[in-house]
Amino acid sequence: MAEEKLQRNTRQRQVILEELCKVTSHPTAAELFALVQMRLPRISLGTVYRNLELLVQNDIIRKLELGGREARYDGNLNRHYHIRCMECGRVADLHDISDDPVAAKLENVEGWEIMGHRLEFIGICPQCRGEKAEKEIK
Repeated sequence: MAEEKLQRNTRQRQVILEELCKVTSHPTAAELFALVQMRLPRISLGTVYRNLELLVQNDIIRKLELGGREARYDGNLNRHYHIRCMECGRVADLHDISDDPVAAKLENVEGWEIMGHRLEFIGICPQCRGEKAEKEIK
């Protein structure tokens, strides 16, 4: 049934996808709602949530459920990892990991068919590190 709904590519769904693919900030539904609302002022937050879930279910976008925080969304389906700031919650892409160390280890797990994996790096982003350093100086 989700596929049937997705086949009707509505203007709202298209704008949501376009706005998500424009950014690399991995927005929450509320943040994406604010971006979409600039183009579609009458759209509701519920519509954004419903369309995001349809896009996730149909493997068009990725839902990031990182560290027990509010879900974020990623329009980039290419294989890459994420790093999350423990201070502000910002999520950034990590592309420069030359080899996939986890997938190589999981190729021969006895009896399992591995469908994928999630690996989250955590740290403190450059902006928060700068703010932290300023507070320590004062």
